[in-house]
Amino acid sequence: MQDARAKSVKFADLSLKEAFERLKNGRHEEKELYSQIDNAIRELEKNPAAGIKIPRRVWPRIYVQKYGITTLRKYDLWKGWRLIYTLRGSSIEVVAIVLEWLDHSAYERRFGYHER
Repeated sequence: MQDARAKSVKFADLSLKEAFERLKNGRHEEKELYSQIDNAIRELEKNPAAGIKIPRRVWPRIYVQKYGITTLRKYDLWKGWRLIYTLRGSSIEVVAIVLEWLDHSAYERRFGYHER
C-alpha cells in the first residue's frame, strides 16, 4: 500500500539552498552536480526513504549537535558525490531535509573513515 502522507524536500538552512542554486550557473561540473542533486530531490519527493540508511555508530557529531537528527541517510550521486539528509515526519507529512552534499574524499573525512 502506498504511503498517503504528503512528502516534501527542504534544505537545512537558507545558505545551503543558495549554494544549491549557485551550482545551476557554475562551471560544467557544477551544473552537472546541480542536475544530479535536483534529480535526487525529485526522487526523494516521491520516496523520502530512497537513500541508504546510515548506521548511528558512524553519524558525525556535527549533524546531531547542529540539527538534532534522529535518522540519517545518504543518496548516492554521480562520480562519488553523496547527498546527506535526514527525515522528519508525522502521520500527515514526511519531510526529507538536505544537510549537505559531499564528494568522496569529503564524505570519508566527515564520517571519519580515514581515522579508522
